[in-house]
Amino acid sequence: MSSFLLLTGCGNSTVDDTSVVTVDDEGVTSINQTNLEAELESISPGELNQAEIDGLLFMREEEKLAHDVYSVMYDLWAKIVFSNISNSEQTHTNAMLLLLDRYNLDDPAEGNSIGTFTNAILQNLNDTLVASGSASLIDALMVGAAIEEIDMIDIKTYINQVEDNDDIVMVYESLLKGSRNHLRSFVSNLEKQGVIYTPQYMEPTEYEVIINSPIENG
Repeated sequence: MSSFLLLTGCGNSTVDDTSVVTVDDEGVTSINQTNLEAELESISPGELNQAEIDGLLFMREEEKLAHDVYSVMYDLWAKIVFSNISNSEQTHTNAMLLLLDRYNLDDPAEGNSIGTFTNAILQNLNDTLVASGSASLIDALMVGAAIEEIDMIDIKTYINQVEDNDDIVMVYESLLKGSRNHLRSFVSNLEKQGVIYTPQYMEPTEYEVIINSPIENG
């Protein structure tokens, strides 16, 4: 598997300008499009099985869902964590689009506005989460944590279906790191509101390992 740089953009750390993933002090984890494109050039694309195709199409829209819901939550509650992570999620869905273009797959998100999805499951999930997060700031932060849990569960499912495409695995692993960091960020913000978060979808033991570990800088 091709190696790639996962370096931090926080604190006084020295950042390599070829890094694919950057992380700030709050755990906001973004993907550098230009550097990802350069890294992908070093990996030859392989053949896709149907499960890999389904995963790429689904994750393109699921990353869009994260961006869209957080954007709406920021408009409602003006909490900066939503704006920051929404911006980073845009880089995640852009990374998925790179893979779709690389494999000549039609983009299910093309032309869709915020809150609109081709996949009916994701459309329903978006509508449910927006309604829940509209109730209060705490509910909105709970929605953020839930999205990151769901994201990790889905990515792990799809990454296990990748047969021999290191480029797909590389992007998925970057997204997983982002989800772990973003989950930590939402949980931290809930704690500041006096709420002790318990996982809504993940196994408690897996959640505890993540939440008791520091922000991942690479």
